Amino acid sequence: MSAANHLGTSPLPRFFAVDGWGEPLPAPAAGWGHTVRVTVRSLSMMQKEAIVSSSANGRSWRLVSDEGDYLNGFDEAPPPLAFLSTGMVASYMDELLALAAKRGIDVQGIRLTLDNYYTMQGSALRGTMVGGADHPELTVECPALAGNRDEAMSLLLDTTGASPMHGLVSTARSGTFALILNGERISSGEVGGQDNAVEPDSDARFDRLRPAPGAWDVLLERGGPTPRTGEADSGPGSSLAETQDRRLHVRAVCTLHEDGLKDIQQSMFNPQGTMFRFLSDPEGQRAPDASAYVATGIGFCFMTQLGRYAKIVRRDLQRYAVVQDMDFSQGGATGDTGRAGNASAPRTTVSIRSSEDADFVRQLLKIGEQTCFLHALCRTALKTRIRLA
Repeated sequence: MSAANHLGTSPLPRFFAVDGWGEPLPAPAAGWGHTVRVTVRSLSMMQKEAIVSSSANGRSWRLVSDEGDYLNGFDEAPPPLAFLSTGMVASYMDELLALAAKRGIDVQGIRLTLDNYYTMQGSALRGTMVGGADHPELTVECPALAGNRDEAMSLLLDTTGASPMHGLVSTARSGTFALILNGERISSGEVGGQDNAVEPDSDARFDRLRPAPGAWDVLLERGGPTPRTGEADSGPGSSLAETQDRRLHVRAVCTLHEDGLKDIQQSMFNPQGTMFRFLSDPEGQRAPDASAYVATGIGFCFMTQLGRYAKIVRRDLQRYAVVQDMDFSQGGATGDTGRAGNASAPRTTVSIRSSEDADFVRQLLKIGEQTCFLHALCRTALKTRIRLA
């Protein structure tokens, strides 16, 4: 793959609603609210571009991702883990506001802080490197809730249960894959297979992308470096080490705009990275909604692991792209279902162009899945821990 800084030279906004993408989406399976499809291509080894479309609102968004110096990236856009944290905390805020309104609870001045933790251990060359996910932690600050702790904790517990993130976090579900090498379908090997394969769009179609009318530069704002803490142990290229034993920490802080948009400030404490500010719209019209950010984060993170592994083992990877489908339930409060929220595991078609043989490409898929932090989140039963500040 190229090492060029494509995002740094592009005149396009980092995020924007796409004009005329028009891709039909598969209908969600019975019992699900909507389907989100993410198509991701690699621009260079760490820069990625995605189109995310939702059957819930008909919008398609172009989102991009990069990495900091810990992966020898150009730091032009948020890292993949930022998207997951952003979507998760936005989903919790959506459900909290809906529940509070139903119960007549004042939550003026509400502020949610979500901390996500991940691990990476083992050797890439020996095939023992594994990514892991730990319990998320949600801290709630709200002066209006301070006087009644029992009522507040009941609201918060019901909030996390009503969110579709409840299903993603609390239920162990492994993703499934279809694998395409140089245009030909091959078996997926040791990872879970699937019947359906969707060939990713060509580079030419991506290159023709244009923004729909709107002021899209406001959707993403770059900040300064995340304040360094004692947990930071990263340095240039440190995440490309062949053997690793590290713990990652990502934070997303969500507050409200008067116009109903969610403002999410993302920080990367380890590896130390840049802060970015996102916007989220529960309707998915003025900005991506929570499920769009979550699904895109999973696709971006998986793509990073493919590129990282190929770089560590010094094997040829000319082009790689994925099409990933996920189903999300309606929220228990926002959808007025009164039930726990749910989300499916990803269903992913991986397309590789390479001079390497099929056995290596199957190994690439296996290592990509087992080192992906967000596939680890899907396949690990966790619990969001709540703290009322």
